[in-house]
Amino acid sequence: MFELARQYGRYGYRRIAASLRDAGWQVNDKRVERLWRREGLKVPVKQPKKGRLWLNDGFCVRLRPEYRDHVWSYDFVHCRTDDGRAFRG
Repeated sequence: MFELARQYGRYGYRRIAASLRDAGWQVNDKRVERLWRREGLKVPVKQPKKGRLWLNDGFCVRLRPEYRDHVWSYDFVHCRTDDGRAFRG
């Protein structure tokens, strides 16, 4: 279990249990989970991907804020008709 966890760092206990079963071990997911927790193994948190700031043609997609409230956007812009129905404008 430790060797598989070291080799495949992004695998959790379920995937490790399936790999052990493929290797011929008769193990239960619950048992592997119990051992996994007892030994303090954890799957590392995945780092969020950063979006590209520049396109290939050099055009800037997002502005970096230079001062407070410099970069902002409209959220949920809509209006209402005379009878109260909402529509997006």
